[in-house]
This record gives sequence, C-alpha cells and structure tokens, in this order.
Amino acid sequence: MKTSNITTRQANRAHARSVPLIGIGQIRHARLHPVEHAFSYRTWFLMLPMRSAHHVGWRGLARNKSALVAFHDKDHGDGEGDALAWFDQLLQRSGIHNADGEVWLQTYPRVFGYVFKPVSFWYAYNREGKLRAIVAEVNNTFGERHCYLLASSVQWGKEMTADKVFHVSPFCRASGRYRFRFMRTDAASSRAERIVARIDHDDASGRAILQTSISGHLETLGRATLWKAMISMPFLTFGIMARIHWQALRLWLKKVPFNRKPPLDQPFVTQGDDPDTSYSRSSES
Repeated sequence: MKTSNITTRQANRAHARSVPLIGIGQIRHARLHPVEHAFSYRTWFLMLPMRSAHHVGWRGLARNKSALVAFHDKDHGDGEGDALAWFDQLLQRSGIHNADGEVWLQTYPRVFGYVFKPVSFWYAYNREGKLRAIVAEVNNTFGERHCYLLASSVQWGKEMTADKVFHVSPFCRASGRYRFRFMRTDAASSRAERIVARIDHDDASGRAILQTSISGHLETLGRATLWKAMISMPFLTFGIMARIHWQALRLWLKKVPFNRKPPLDQPFVTQGDDPDTSYSRSSES
C-alpha cells in the first residue's frame, strides 16, 4: 500500500463514514542525534467522530463514566465541560470559522480508569467534507498540555511545520521545528483503511533530531473489536507511561544531555507557520 498517493476524494470518503473506529498499529521513534536510539511497539487507539456523537453516541464505548474502557471529555482541552465545544472555540479564536463538518479525534481511551495521552490529533472538516484544520494536542508527564494548530493549506499527505515551544522530554530541547505529515487511505483503495500521523523534530539549525509516527489499520469500533484489542494489549495506557520511563533510562545510560524543564510561559496554542497568531489559555476565559 502506498499511503503517499492518498487523494482528497479518498479522504472525503473516509470522512463520510462517521462511525467510531479503532486503530490497531504501531508507534515508532528514531532518535538521530546526539546518539542513535530507536524503538517501536504495538498500540491501539480510537478514531472518534465527535460531532456525530451528539446525535448517535458511540456504540460499545462509555463516555464520562467508569468503565473498563472509556472516553472522558475532561482529558482534553481545558479539562472542563464538553471537549468538542472547547475545540470549536479554539478554532473560532484562531480565526477558523468554517470547520462546521465532522471532527475526528484520534486518541487513547482510559483503560481501567487510567490514561496518559502523549498526543491526540483533532481533524476538522467543513460541511463539504474538506479537511480544514488539524490540531496536535500534546501532553507531558508533568501534567501540562499544549496545542499545535495546523490550518494553513492543510491537507492529507502534505508536510506542515510549527515551532516547537513545549517541553516534552528532558532529552530534547523545547526549541527547533516540528514537521507534521498525516496520511489516510480508505478500504476502497487498499486492503484496509489506514491512518499515519508523523511528527519529526529538527533543531534550530535544521538538523534532524527525532522522527516519530503512530499508524494503524482502522476498523469499526464495537464490542468485538474493542475486546480483541483489549485481549491483545490489555494494559495499553499503563504500558505507555512505563515505556516512556524505560526509554528515558536508556537515553540517560547513553549519556544523552539532560535538559531541565523550563517554565510554562508560552501561549496555550501555537499555530503552524504563523506563531504570531497563537493565544494564551487565559484568553479563553
């Protein structure tokens, strides 16, 4: 399958399928400097049609209540109220007024009541089914959150950039540039619908530091597919945090320079290719 050949027509067909999906796939990390360090592991995630959920709900997935696997709105945005309402407000405040179609959220659920979401991706469409904006919602292990808004000529398969301003790992400086690329194919053009989200980090000189991706084949979310994922990877969210600390130990043993966390003083949203349009969390109140 050649994900680089994705077309707008293919993406629009995927958009029209507004039922919740589950992705079974892989996470990959490759550090290129100052030492080489790479790993990959299996994962699963959700693709949720947020706007449709207000009308038809999500079959087989609990929302805002205790369950084996559940989605909680407070795990996103400002942590208050409806996550979609927060997201719509973010777009409005950023000057995006026509993302009035489906909004897909690629994210991890709570499993056994616990979750850590290194990154979630919001894909916003207009009513015609055209991709209008993508937001990468990033969390660090200090309980802090930052959003990167990509809305300048956004499209599937295109590389988009943003200044890195948010501390994620002590082994990478909160500086340089992110390069984002998102690809999605549907079942009509391949054996199975598939999505790939790639984020690469370059330092201030343009040298490649880190390459990361999360990918997966998408299936309709239901009790059967959810149980299949749970049986194969039952401790999904616990494993994410455990692997973060294990890989950090390996980097420390390789004597990768350690950077202390800087104060959280940047705006809550950074807009790709135009950082001057970002706004602070406090401006939402």
